[in-house]
Amino acid sequence: MSESEAVTRAASAASGLLPSLDPLLRPWLPRQRWFAGKGRPVSGFSLVAATELLPPGGRIGLYHLLVRAHQPPRGDCYQLLIGTREALPPRLAPALIGHVTEGPLAGRTVYDALYDPRPAEVLLEALRSRARIGGLRFERDEDAEPGAAIPPGLVPRLSTAEQSNSSVVYGDAYVLKLFRRIAPGVNPDLELPLALAREGCARVPAPTGWIRADLGGEPLVLGVLQPFLPGVTDGWELALRERAKGQDFTAEARELGRATADVHTTLARALPVVTLGPAQLEPLVAGMRGRLDAAVRAVPALLPYAPGLRAAFDALAGIAPGSRTAQRVHGDLHLGQCLRDPSGRWSLIDFEGEPARPLAERRMPQPVVRDIAGMLRSFDYAARSARPPVPEDTAAAWAGACRDAYCAGYAEVTGADPRADAVLLRAYETDKAVYEVVYEARHRPDWLGVPLSAVARLTSG
Repeated sequence: MSESEAVTRAASAASGLLPSLDPLLRPWLPRQRWFAGKGRPVSGFSLVAATELLPPGGRIGLYHLLVRAHQPPRGDCYQLLIGTREALPPRLAPALIGHVTEGPLAGRTVYDALYDPRPAEVLLEALRSRARIGGLRFERDEDAEPGAAIPPGLVPRLSTAEQSNSSVVYGDAYVLKLFRRIAPGVNPDLELPLALAREGCARVPAPTGWIRADLGGEPLVLGVLQPFLPGVTDGWELALRERAKGQDFTAEARELGRATADVHTTLARALPVVTLGPAQLEPLVAGMRGRLDAAVRAVPALLPYAPGLRAAFDALAGIAPGSRTAQRVHGDLHLGQCLRDPSGRWSLIDFEGEPARPLAERRMPQPVVRDIAGMLRSFDYAARSARPPVPEDTAAAWAGACRDAYCAGYAEVTGADPRADAVLLRAYETDKAVYEVVYEARHRPDWLGVPLSAVARLTSG
């Protein structure tokens, strides 16, 4: 979306809306967990779209906004659900954005409407009725079972889990994920679960509905409604719990490997598989080398390991063209993206990919080891996150057993053990560990030792 985009306004009061909100959004937006531009000043805002979902003259008003935050050298577009009231009740205090003093909302209090049940109900009702409101399209899967109607009266609650988006749970039936940072194009968190559902893969909750907008001919996916999985346990929390008790996690790791393989084989049936020729391999290796060079400049502790790390990427560059394949994958797989139900069955969620990467890159075919490397690194983190801490050799043994079990489970389904392709797996693990070093150095210095221990292992031969 460029700055020349036409601004669509379904609300008659849209004129002057953003200028009145500007002084409130400037301090509020950077504080949000999902704001991508932390550390860079916001120089201004521009309105991409405004749609009135509840009239502002009532007790509760509701605006759907797409707002571009300008931050040199670039800006991002964000989806905001702005509620308006004369005053906020105490239960909505965490949602406060501020009090408007001028413009069409003068005298009103504005807040993040997802904290409020009534505005959240409006979104589900629009999906139930397949509504079209201004530039917004609330759609359902045409291939869904006829009896799969969304029942009325489901009580909404905002999920408190830390994530790069926002999720509202309706009763124990559905969860609506609203993407906060919006980019034009097909979002893989809708595209891939739809493709998997149409192939009959039960490892991923099938989308029930979604919210879309079309601006200047560019499709925007704004949110996805999926079945809520009650009674499930987050893979990260489960691994930490078992690790803290000193319990073996290899049986769960093996089942996770089988679940990953089920998803990969289904995606390979549903969507194209390509051969990694020079046109694909050269930019892949160049990206890994470039990220390493930037990481060494940012984190001097990496400098002694740089030759060994670079050797992993050089080995990848030396493989025979046409000897490997790439396909659509999860793109950001780790223990926190996996859920185990009470029967012991694992599901995979959150197919958006790494949000910091461009959408076009996230939709590119990748070798399946990209996902596998992410999960292997996640076992490493779980092993070293035990409280109280355990000796390094104990942590390494626990992580190594989980890594081996996961790869063995994957091989049981596909017939191909990821460990057999050591060049490809080492390159992707190295690339992931380099990313982790930079992230921890910037955000969690106390954790820097976790990826640095992986870097030492990966460069030790």
